[in-house]
Amino acid sequence: MPPERFRVATYNTRDFLDDHHLAARVVRAIDPDLLCLQEVPRRLLAPWRLRRFAARCGMRWSGRQTGSGGTTVLTAPHVELLAASHHRLPVRWPDRTRGWARAHVRLPGGHEVTAVSLHLSLRAPERVRHVAAVLEALRGVEPLVVAGDLNEGPDGEAYRRVGDPGGLAVAGPGTPTYPARAPHRPLDVLFASPGLRVLPAREVALPEAVWAAASDHRPAWVDLEVG
Repeated sequence: MPPERFRVATYNTRDFLDDHHLAARVVRAIDPDLLCLQEVPRRLLAPWRLRRFAARCGMRWSGRQTGSGGTTVLTAPHVELLAASHHRLPVRWPDRTRGWARAHVRLPGGHEVTAVSLHLSLRAPERVRHVAAVLEALRGVEPLVVAGDLNEGPDGEAYRRVGDPGGLAVAGPGTPTYPARAPHRPLDVLFASPGLRVLPAREVALPEAVWAAASDHRPAWVDLEVG
């Protein structure tokens, strides 16, 4: 089958505590095929809120996020969800729970891809342990995109371990994403396996006020080619 282009985005939505209507507007402007989310609602009315947000984004939610530490993956209507799973990462009590979500999908052209949404701990030693556990669980999975909020930049040990030589490579964005009002920390990043090619990404034009009010993070995205 011929090569196929697709877009993956990652977005920390801070439990929809900011303007979730604007967050959905941001997602629609980016128009991803796969959306890796962090800090989505986990408790009261969480399924209803997630389903409503997905609908406002023009996307679909798998209907599962229990045990995910607030992570999940949304898919565009033209993307077929083949399997979804959500996993908890251990943290020190009473820290916020952490986790990762996995979605195995089939793109419209027939190519299959796995996308993982990841949210690491605020503690550096835990981040390293988290990355080791996730990468071990994903051993042999190809093609693969891992995206999320690492809570550290390129100088961090966990960040470097995700992109070890011969494994996943940084696909984007290469620009700061936090805090949304005046970003100076590149906490949100996407990694791609060797079977995926990084393409020039289309810019998304939105007023600064929209980026700033939608969440405390800005999203990141990358265009990839498979096949």
